[in-house]
Amino acid sequence: MSVKFLTDRGIEVPSVTTEQMIEVDRVAIEETGPNLFQMMENAGRNLALQAISSAGARRGASPLGRSAIACLGENWQQANIVILSGSGGNGGGGICAARHLANRGAKVQLCLSAPERLKEVPQWQRHIFQSTSGKEVGIAELKSSNEPINLIIDALIGYSLRAAPRGNALELINWANNTGVPILSLDTPSGVDSTTGETPGEYIHARWTMTLALPKKGLLPEKTGELILADIGIPPGAYSWQTLQLNYIPPFGDRFRIPLQTITE
Repeated sequence: MSVKFLTDRGIEVPSVTTEQMIEVDRVAIEETGPNLFQMMENAGRNLALQAISSAGARRGASPLGRSAIACLGENWQQANIVILSGSGGNGGGGICAARHLANRGAKVQLCLSAPERLKEVPQWQRHIFQSTSGKEVGIAELKSSNEPINLIIDALIGYSLRAAPRGNALELINWANNTGVPILSLDTPSGVDSTTGETPGEYIHARWTMTLALPKKGLLPEKTGELILADIGIPPGAYSWQTLQLNYIPPFGDRFRIPLQTITE
């Protein structure tokens, strides 16, 4: 089975395997830019914007266009948002989104699956978050709370999945799925193989997935829910690099997030 990804304006966006996306990131960081700090900031800001996207989509006023589905909607400042973040780049994007949401007065709780293992750039994002009104909570506190939740943001694993989730990541995946709360995943629903779409163990049951830069071949509609593509600032020259040579037509136009249609053949 092959998968194609089309924007709402009919542009086909090339899809990549996990290994190709790793190379895209390497080319950007080492050759063309932007650096990791910039890409993570762009990812986190787009994720926050997607979280608070409103019913303007039904009026044709959404920056995503008429086909987009709103997340929290117009009452987002009264909503309770829980963000689950891992220790790598995906987690850093989640922490960054938590800061942008808190900066705008949203009620944010951030739960880190492995705070002791945070890498350098996600650790910096955590440092900035600590100067906001957002609250960092542990897993036990999160699970014991009776406070209603309106949205869960999944930034636990992303495309770095190598085996079935385990430990704290597994515990948070099971907790999120069992709440019945709608989930917005960053890049790839945690636990889903971004190349094949297979799930070696438990995985996040996402209502929406906002993937970054390019869609991954494993982003099948039965696993992703509504699929959105976000621009993180990678220039076209990175995609045409000699180790990639992707047939890339910039798809964003005047937008930074666009809905994607998945076509399987």
